Amino acid sequence: MTVKKQGGFLRWYDKVASFNVESIFSRKRAVGPKRTVYVNQKLPQEYFDSKGKIKSDHVYHTNQVITSKYTLITFLPRNLLEQFRRVANVFFLGIAILQFFGKFSTISPGLVIFPLLFILAITAGKDAYEDTKRHQSDRKVNTTPVRVLAPEEWVNPNQMKAKNRTFIRGVQTLVGRKPKSAPNTEGTDDGWKIEFWEDLRVGDFVKIVDDEPLPADILICSTSEDDNVAFVETKNLDGETNLKSRHAVPSLVHLRDAAACAAPENAFRVDLEHPDNNMYRFNGGVFVGNQSSPIDLTMTLLRGTVLRNTGWVIGVVLFTGEDTKIVLNAGGTPSKRSKVERQMNPQVATNLILLACMAVACGIVDSILEQRDYPEGAPWLYNDNRPSDNPKINGLVTWAFALITFQNIVPISLYISIEFVRTCQALFIYFDGDMYYKKTDQATLARSWNLSDDLGQIEYIFSDKTGTLTQNSMVFRECSIGGKVYSGDPIQEEDPPASPPTSDRIPSSPAPPPAGPRNSAGDSSTAVDSNATGNTAASIHSDTRTASQPRFVDATLTADIASAVNATSSSASAPNHGHARSLHGFFTVLALCHTVLVATDSDGNITSYKAQSPDEAALVQAAADVGYVFRGREREVLMLQTPFCKPGTVERYELLNILEFTSARKRMSVIVRKLGDKVDGGVDVEGRDAGTGQLLLLTKGADNVIFERLKKGADELKTQTEDHLGEFAGHGLRTLTLAYKVLQEDEYTSWNERYHDATVAIDDRDDIIEKVSDEIEHELRLLGATAIEDRLQDGVPETIADLKRAGIKVWVATGDKLETAIAIGHSTNLIANESNIIVIRGGEDGTKPVYDQMVRAVEEFFPESGILEEEGLGMPSFHRRASSASGQERAHPLRRLNTGLSSVVSKTNGEKPGGFILVIDGTALGFALADEKDKSLLLRLAMLCEGVICCRVSPLQKALVVKLVKDGIGAMTLAIGDGANDVSMIQAADVGVGISGEEGLQAVNSSDYAIAQFRFLKRLLLVHGHWSYARNGNMILNFFYKNIVCIGVLWWFQIYNAWSSSYAFEYTYLLWWNAFFTIAPVIAIGLFDRLVDSDALMALPELYRYGREGRWFGFGNFVIFMLDGILQSLIIFFFIRFAYNSPTARSDGYAVYQYEFATTMAISAVITANLFNGLNTNVWTGWVFFAVFLGIVLVWGYTAIYSIISPGWMVTPVFGNDHFLFRSAYFWLCVPFTVILALLPRYLIRAWQFGFRPNDIDILRYIRKMEPGRDLERDARLGNAGALAGLQRSTSNASHSSIGSLPRRPSTSARRTSMDPRTGSHTDMSTGLRMVHHGFDFATEEHGVEMRRIQTNLSERRQSSILIAQEGGGQRSRLKNIGQAFTNKLKRTK
Repeated sequence: MTVKKQGGFLRWYDKVASFNVESIFSRKRAVGPKRTVYVNQKLPQEYFDSKGKIKSDHVYHTNQVITSKYTLITFLPRNLLEQFRRVANVFFLGIAILQFFGKFSTISPGLVIFPLLFILAITAGKDAYEDTKRHQSDRKVNTTPVRVLAPEEWVNPNQMKAKNRTFIRGVQTLVGRKPKSAPNTEGTDDGWKIEFWEDLRVGDFVKIVDDEPLPADILICSTSEDDNVAFVETKNLDGETNLKSRHAVPSLVHLRDAAACAAPENAFRVDLEHPDNNMYRFNGGVFVGNQSSPIDLTMTLLRGTVLRNTGWVIGVVLFTGEDTKIVLNAGGTPSKRSKVERQMNPQVATNLILLACMAVACGIVDSILEQRDYPEGAPWLYNDNRPSDNPKINGLVTWAFALITFQNIVPISLYISIEFVRTCQALFIYFDGDMYYKKTDQATLARSWNLSDDLGQIEYIFSDKTGTLTQNSMVFRECSIGGKVYSGDPIQEEDPPASPPTSDRIPSSPAPPPAGPRNSAGDSSTAVDSNATGNTAASIHSDTRTASQPRFVDATLTADIASAVNATSSSASAPNHGHARSLHGFFTVLALCHTVLVATDSDGNITSYKAQSPDEAALVQAAADVGYVFRGREREVLMLQTPFCKPGTVERYELLNILEFTSARKRMSVIVRKLGDKVDGGVDVEGRDAGTGQLLLLTKGADNVIFERLKKGADELKTQTEDHLGEFAGHGLRTLTLAYKVLQEDEYTSWNERYHDATVAIDDRDDIIEKVSDEIEHELRLLGATAIEDRLQDGVPETIADLKRAGIKVWVATGDKLETAIAIGHSTNLIANESNIIVIRGGEDGTKPVYDQMVRAVEEFFPESGILEEEGLGMPSFHRRASSASGQERAHPLRRLNTGLSSVVSKTNGEKPGGFILVIDGTALGFALADEKDKSLLLRLAMLCEGVICCRVSPLQKALVVKLVKDGIGAMTLAIGDGANDVSMIQAADVGVGISGEEGLQAVNSSDYAIAQFRFLKRLLLVHGHWSYARNGNMILNFFYKNIVCIGVLWWFQIYNAWSSSYAFEYTYLLWWNAFFTIAPVIAIGLFDRLVDSDALMALPELYRYGREGRWFGFGNFVIFMLDGILQSLIIFFFIRFAYNSPTARSDGYAVYQYEFATTMAISAVITANLFNGLNTNVWTGWVFFAVFLGIVLVWGYTAIYSIISPGWMVTPVFGNDHFLFRSAYFWLCVPFTVILALLPRYLIRAWQFGFRPNDIDILRYIRKMEPGRDLERDARLGNAGALAGLQRSTSNASHSSIGSLPRRPSTSARRTSMDPRTGSHTDMSTGLRMVHHGFDFATEEHGVEMRRIQTNLSERRQSSILIAQEGGGQRSRLKNIGQAFTNKLKRTK
């Protein structure tokens, strides 16, 4: 797909058509000034103006956040402006105003303007209802309670703006209802009171307790933990599931209660930068007296995050409401218009131009005729010599009358009908039982009723990952140990119980089973083992498993562990002794190589594992499931209960070093010393009898990183493990490779000294630590690999596969890291096994420029695209110089990388049939979006790829990516998410879908449609979207057609009526034309028509392309229907006109009266229009029959009744018409003949198309008619070569693996058939390296506060040990010297 280039007129029209009303009513906020927050002290004098008022720069936004569009004041003007963006409404208003002048009045002016007022009122009422729901959602958030400092004597000097008077609050005030009052303001918790979020002020002290969301951006003063550490869940901001550690400002840790916070002596100020939308930057300083200390992001808690596993946090509010980072990343609520409505404007404009031409023609010809005939004394021009009535002015009057006469060419009833139909379509979506989620009792809700037809035209879907595609849950699925795969026994997954069980989980073990823990997010953080290192409360949290989640159970593994126990007690030369050592070593690494803490109850029983990383929690839990239960820590001593332990005993390991996991290292290691105390019958990692003092290096990480550090030999095991990793990756699982090494004492001592020196280095500390860590992480022994499933929402892979079959491109925008995004891409079918992955990342100083990476990707993979030959897209010379200067310019194309493994990447990588997937990180995306040239190249490159994954992106970047595609190529976009970080993306897309998930309702509140599960998106688009678009497009076209038939008859009448703009019909026939006679069939099309049944649309997603390609509505369709209407009006008028032009058929011999043949025309036109609408209806149900024949019955009945109304009741021009009309042979000849003749062309064309040029829809309808019981889904799945073969679109390189080759997964836990992952490549354009993706992924916080705390404790202990050793060595040296001196003295004495 190429980027569309438009001409000048089209650009001008698009600019006018894309005018946003919200730009008038929403002020673009300027960057606020830097601020200083004063606590327990008065504001400085410079904050006040000459009148003693605080300057506006120092008055802060309230914490009230409003996502709705309207207020009580702006509702009327803004809504009217939105409605008058419709060209037709402007026309209707002009015609109504024209008829308020007596000269042009046809009926009562009030009656003329009533339809316009009605449609404006109906639309305004609908908009008000939708916005009221938004206000209610806002109010629910704004009135969330929070604990605020209570003492009355404490005063917050910082000034806030007044709260906005919201729509609901304003209405309540008008009707006399008292708005919801603040909660109890008395001290409720030892000096703290409860306030609403919206009443929070900058400078307020707040107390947040465990599992509570943050109401604003706050600075941490103190926490419940001894080290003043807090843990926060940020998935609502950045999509990452692992927890982040934060710590208090050291100079404020004494503020641990309300009294200390309110004490005047505890005064301080906080200097801050201006409000900034950068989610990863927060700079400022705290000034306490004469001392100052810097603050950064690690000392703050941002709005939108949730406090986890921290008893409480006391903080001071820094930024509120619109100044918080999460709100700065969200845009204002847009006023969305459907694509069909936007396409209607040029069609309406065409009709208006046609109307203007007709009116001008009437005016000119009438003026010419009057000026010619008046001098000749024409009787119909008698007395036409007055200033207001003469041949010179009457042409203009006739022009105005013509506008009124032919005004129905743009029917106002069309808009009333559209609003009614869309409202019903929203109800159809709501009452669809197949999109109802029973577990949460939630139906799919259409929050915006005017976008239903857009659902049928989506070309791009932008999806969040966390909570949208995944369940935020990690489950251990498979493992490879010693070359043997354990896949786990089949699991029967059920809905979670109403309440979690209270009993501990018992892991499967061949030995006496120890009490294994449950992973429960609901356990109290204060239940952690009091002997944990330096903590009395939980410092780490795992939100990854509930009591209902499956355990890892494998009967073969259980038997092998039992055999391992027996092998240990028997001879070491037993045949299975080697595998027994691998089993024990594997699960020992799982149980010890981590930073997990244990939560216990009051009786000391393990209740859950608390981990920052959900992967770590799953790994430790899996080890516990098979009998290797991590029992916690006693200072730096790790306790492990294994199947080899006797009851009541545990193995003990001293934790010496933690080599932290980073995205650069891609591995984590721990060094432990085996302790012999309290161990009876334990064994070391190699299965020998337990000894004391053994040093072990335990490592887990990416396969390529571990493999290149393995000890030489054991090539067969490496090959087997590599094959197993490929299988795991093919299943979409996250993999880790495990290894270990036995260290010698002298080797470790020497290394530990170098490591200590590295940790205290001043310059380049991180690089030195990495280098020293790498020294010891070699000569490893391979144990095996793990495979963890990031559990997907039900039906996600099938849904994405079917959406891709429908021709919709799916892009994923997530805050997770690159490896996680790629792993999810594989598991969700977004990345097929044969897909070629192009990675673009970095772009900072010292790395390859993003532009160069994109150019290189085009050169390497799309040389025939012609992109680089386009003007302005060649590589500029300065980029080449930059690359050359850094030594990164290559004179040769990318080459295969031989890493010491087998050469697994073939020469044809990048040319595989799976198409291309572009993966770009947030840093690179920032550079690409900052420059128009880079942006254009990024868009063109992305268009050549089957899908795009954006990782590490901010909420604002998500919206910019959507706008890049939406504005760049004019594609229809849909964004779907479930968290506050998805709001801006949802608002930027043409259609926004929110999922009611675990991350709250922020996304739902800002969405156009709310669903409970991602899988419902398939039915929403493929069924309701397809139906709504086809129905609405067909309805609108038929509406235009039926009115052109009526107007056409009136127009041809002007030829015989001196172009006077008078009516051919009696006026009421024109009045009731759209109100009663022809309205029902088009409404029936909008409500009941369907091209194909829902089950066929679900089974054959390829049919969605008709909507995606805009087949059902467009200017071409409009022209065809207009020409059809003109042709039929010609047939109706002239056939009846010439039939009645013959000698009269009346018995009295008088000439035919005008309304006699005109009524025949009216009845023929009504019947023709209704039957034509019926001919364009695909399914004739009872309702369609009723609608088609309702207007026909009404026009016959009205004619008969209206003709017999005597002048005594009312004066009518057709009284007695029934005596002549129904007795005339011409009437009975003309009506059926004109109807048949008018419908014949369309009927013949439809019949020929169905018989000789059928499309997919026609074929499918014929199959359904002839074989109603045929299983279309089965035929599509098997690629039936019969009649359905034509429905399967040809598979290209971009879609081969994702369309026909993917079997369906029957459940979430089911897997796709494994394929060889070597069939696709993974190319990192920043380095030029190619690799095979083996599914590596591991999520944890890098360089976090908690890890620094642990490293500090280990470092202090290590330093203490060195000092003790030095002191002990010095004492021994002194004793040796004394002893030597005494010996020498004895010798001299002798």
